[in-house]
Amino acid sequence: MKKVAIIGGGITGLTAAFYIQKHVMETKEEFQVTLFESDERLGGKIRTERREGFVIERGPDSFLKRKVEVLELVEALHLSEGLISNQTGTSYILKDDTLHMIPEGSVMGVPTRIKPLLDTGLLTIDGKARALNDLFIPPLPDFDDMSVGEFFERRLGQEVVDHIISPLLSGIYAGDIYQLSLKMALPHFIEVERRAGSLMLGLQNQAPRKKTSQFATLSTGLETIVDALIAAFLPEVVDVRVGEKVHKVHRNEADYTIESDGGSWAFDQIIFAVPHQVTEALLSEADFLQRKTQAPSTSVATIAMAFPEKAVRMHKEGTGFVVSRREPKTITAATWTYLKWGHAAPEGKALIRCYVGKAGDDRIIEKSDDELVSIALKDMQGTVDILSDPDFALVSRWPEAMPQYPVGHKKWLHEIRQRLAKEYPGVYLAGASYDGIGIPDCIRQGMQAAKDVLNTLAT
Repeated sequence: MKKVAIIGGGITGLTAAFYIQKHVMETKEEFQVTLFESDERLGGKIRTERREGFVIERGPDSFLKRKVEVLELVEALHLSEGLISNQTGTSYILKDDTLHMIPEGSVMGVPTRIKPLLDTGLLTIDGKARALNDLFIPPLPDFDDMSVGEFFERRLGQEVVDHIISPLLSGIYAGDIYQLSLKMALPHFIEVERRAGSLMLGLQNQAPRKKTSQFATLSTGLETIVDALIAAFLPEVVDVRVGEKVHKVHRNEADYTIESDGGSWAFDQIIFAVPHQVTEALLSEADFLQRKTQAPSTSVATIAMAFPEKAVRMHKEGTGFVVSRREPKTITAATWTYLKWGHAAPEGKALIRCYVGKAGDDRIIEKSDDELVSIALKDMQGTVDILSDPDFALVSRWPEAMPQYPVGHKKWLHEIRQRLAKEYPGVYLAGASYDGIGIPDCIRQGMQAAKDVLNTLAT
């Protein structure tokens, strides 16, 4: 009997367990998977609240359709009929208390068309001139990695970074883009700049010609995926230990020992699907896992507010906005969820979701629910008229939830995985701390971890 431990019951760990079980069902090999989750619930940051006809995501609300791993998992769980795409609408950037359209033809904030760049109110005349310099300045000298902020500032100028690129990335990473690794977050842009010598020229053929739906979710909420994974587990293959904390992992001559609340256990292989700081603590003997330059994970919160639809009057048609890096606001973004997702609110109701938390402002989530609702309502003034108090509000706090990828992250990850393969064979790292923080990225890593386990045990 081959014994595998998975530490962490978020979407990464659940996916790994599911695909190992799938292999067992297909091959009839003998495996025992034990999944440890210290929390009292599974699913990690995926959490759906269904209340009074509303479907409210307390964590992520959708996933990119072009990242196919999540669609493969949804199909394997027989959930494809519940897939729905977002309503395409205008998204804005809030600057100087005014909602500005993202310049038409932009790719992740990089302008590719001159007229929309010249017409935008997001940049000053000097800022527009500086952005156009991208067409003339030579490619940057060869580099292995640099920060996202430095790269785009050198190509397009400070204003484009502050007022376009940074707010667009804030919803993904919630960190300081002057610390965020370009090679990790946006590696494609390195290749474009080297090939074309200009981002604006190199991205012209990639600019969308018309608005198309890029995101999807499930009509019953994303937690449906978690529920389906749990329901799929066969107890004789996957032993799920919810509320059981792992305290230590030891390497033995031929296997590993895990000490948990429930006792001491021996395993042939282990998948760590937890934040890296947890892995560091559990595998304290592996001092090469200690990371001295790691930026602290960012804490964030979401504020979902339900209203009668007639009490909400938008100043501009669209689906929401992100906030300029220099704007004196506490919220980082707001989504008019009921307009973006038709299933999110019952008829005659409106659902608005605001976001707080960014690098250097983690303590905002310590404020009370009432304080955070007041902040959200105040910061939206001038973009939407709200004529009544919310019917109800739901605040979700996620302390240290957003891992940060510092410059050199990819090289660091490669090096520690090499060391693990040599010194801790059969130990694998997966999840948001390592190779992508979105739902599809975590699912992909869970799939890969399952493959790594199966490949190793087959040799």
